[in-house]
Amino acid sequence: MFPKNTWYVAARSEEVEAKPLGRQICGEKIAFYRGLDNKVCAVEDFCPHRGAALSLGYVEAGNLVCGYHGLVMGCDGKPVSMPMQRIQGFPCIKSYPVVERYGFLWVWPGEAEKAQESLVPTFEWCDNRKWVYDGGLYHIGCDYRLMIDNLMDLTHEAYVHAGSIGQPEIDLAPVNTTTDGDMVITSRYMNNIIAPPHWQAALRANGLPDQQPVDRWQVSRFTPPSHIMIDVGVALAGKGGYEADPQYKASSTVVDFITPETETSHWYFWGMARNYKIDDAALTEAIREDQGRIFHQDLDVLEAQQRNIQSHPDRKLLMLNIDTGGVQARRIIDKMIRSEREEAMEEA
Repeated sequence: MFPKNTWYVAARSEEVEAKPLGRQICGEKIAFYRGLDNKVCAVEDFCPHRGAALSLGYVEAGNLVCGYHGLVMGCDGKPVSMPMQRIQGFPCIKSYPVVERYGFLWVWPGEAEKAQESLVPTFEWCDNRKWVYDGGLYHIGCDYRLMIDNLMDLTHEAYVHAGSIGQPEIDLAPVNTTTDGDMVITSRYMNNIIAPPHWQAALRANGLPDQQPVDRWQVSRFTPPSHIMIDVGVALAGKGGYEADPQYKASSTVVDFITPETETSHWYFWGMARNYKIDDAALTEAIREDQGRIFHQDLDVLEAQQRNIQSHPDRKLLMLNIDTGGVQARRIIDKMIRSEREEAMEEA
């Protein structure tokens, strides 16, 4: 259902401060907390004493204390102490590789010995002072692959997001899908159109006329296991479109980290990175609020889709040319899962 020997975004850094955070990732219930020197730790959210959730406990001297009977657990999953009890012989619990980078906590839910920090992905906007990023988090009750389908085919914008980023011209522009190794790229270009409301506001924010014809682009890039960066924007018509000089355009990168929780639910870390007016905090907040409203419109659609699929498991869904990006992404995910299973069989 989902690869495990890979890095997923587990949380935003600010979600794990003084208190532990319990979160299920790829079926694994994990407790995240800050140990010594503020370093993030991740252990199985299961106290070996009576099965309590360790994430309901507290942190003391860099260790995680169970809030039920006080068993103290180390960052490596080994019991440290317990009031009035000898803990020798207490079983260890699983610990998980975790890295804090780019304002996120990345976790490796699979085999710890295979985790390499060098495999934590990086993107153009990450840790780059020329860019500013902000976003949020939604918990969505659907298969994470349905969200990948959604973001690799933006045709739905004309219907789900009418009045913000949607417009009829989306339906009229052809979609092109290509692959580059394990990256899947879908692109759509719309020339000499009037920008929809969201992009009119972006043009105004960048000091450009909002009623003048523009060239618009959407380029979605999927990288495994489930990260999608979407280059979006508009440029005054005839100025070069995607390649236009920054003075003639408003553009951003839509950031999508899609992390499976269970087979029918996922964590959706969304946001937007931009490289213009990066010091304008009010603009950053306005974009985040607007983007949050837009993405929230997808929730009901996706969760209803999941319920329908579960109610009719034998129905075969249609595959059209606009679905090619999602189909290719699923093939890469399936290949990763098969590879993990084959490696596990060889090691058994």
